[in-house]
Amino acid sequence: MSLPALHNTGVLFRRILSQFPQDISLAFAYGSGVFQQHGTSQGQMEKNMLDFVFAVDDPVTWHTMNLLQNRKHYSILKLLGPTKISSIQNEHGASVYYNTLVPVDDRIIKYGVISTDALIDDLMNWKTMYVAGRLHKPVKMLLQSENGKLRAALVANLKSAVTASFLMLPESFSEEDLFLQIAGLSYAGDFRMVIGEDKSKVANIVRDNIQHFRVLYSNILRDCPQVVYKPQHGKLEVDKSPEGQFTQLMALPRTLQQRITKLVDPPGKNRDVEEILLQVAQDPDCGAVVQQGISSITKSSSITQGVKGIATAGLWKTVSYSSKKLLKMWKGWRRKPSISQIS
Repeated sequence: MSLPALHNTGVLFRRILSQFPQDISLAFAYGSGVFQQHGTSQGQMEKNMLDFVFAVDDPVTWHTMNLLQNRKHYSILKLLGPTKISSIQNEHGASVYYNTLVPVDDRIIKYGVISTDALIDDLMNWKTMYVAGRLHKPVKMLLQSENGKLRAALVANLKSAVTASFLMLPESFSEEDLFLQIAGLSYAGDFRMVIGEDKSKVANIVRDNIQHFRVLYSNILRDCPQVVYKPQHGKLEVDKSPEGQFTQLMALPRTLQQRITKLVDPPGKNRDVEEILLQVAQDPDCGAVVQQGISSITKSSSITQGVKGIATAGLWKTVSYSSKKLLKMWKGWRRKPSISQIS
């Protein structure tokens, strides 16, 4: 799962991580400050905000310690105390609590805190796809505990991303097509892609990081009985028969299966999931139904997490952060990407 970081970042990451409470089960860095994206120079990257996610077994204890060490990182919500902060983290949005625009070691960082249990649930079931979606793409693993359940969930999440993408792709496609589809999963219904994000974001993530995607997915693709993978040519062929699609649909995360069922099954019929997925597998628009199901998950979680972010960041930081995102989106409009974003 671990990917090589950019040159000279290893010590920086360790220095940043050392300034937080150490009871962390998983820590990773992601985004344009970690992996080069198309159109971004090395100099620009070093000015970009660094994004982190920390999974912790006991959020109340972790926030208690972090409030002692890094009280200035928090908005006015710090006055509510660690128990209430943990409650806001777990019970609203995508179960992540973000502190943003935090100065650490001459860099500006943003870090999200999620409970280990909530992370495992999202990885296995795609309850919100918020952190699970970030882990579909290359990240720099900084710390990972010997938690077998968490390790299995990380692999399951990658397999689910491949399976969902197969259902939305044609019978034959390239590695690049697959990685574009995978990278776009968590943006499918994200309201920030309407306003606040560069429209060529998915293409920019994939274009200069094909090798990183291969590191994540090559073993899964080689072992998958549903696909013929030709890595030397960068080509794949997937089973698009009703039987093949049914097998893929049955392997999807539980929340996505439920969303698909809700889209297809008329109220009052109450058919079981297997019967409905068998029907979807034979539908020429199977891929579109899967896409709608994913969009319904990401739309809901992105909106609720976005609203929560205003409170956890505070008004000034929210305005500052949003203005930078809008500037980035405007610059994206001015560029003409040669790879179209997969919708």
